[in-house]
Amino acid sequence: MASQNVYFTKYANDKFEMLNKYKIFITKERVEEVLRLPEKIDKKGKYLYCRAAGLTVIIKKEDSLIKVITFYPT
Repeated sequence: MASQNVYFTKYANDKFEMLNKYKIFITKERVEEVLRLPEKIDKKGKYLYCRAAGLTVIIKKEDSLIKVITFYPT
């Protein structure tokens, strides 16, 4: 997945700030790292759930674009 372009939706971008208010600090680099080196990938409908190191990232693949829908600590 690393060779594809990663796009963060508005909701995903807003989620960084939302989590910061609760003292949960996640960076775009960490989200992209989960996409590069996932420990587990599940598919639910048209979405992929990539999990690694206490973080789950929900994405939708569109051609050569990986669209980050949301993410959350696990």
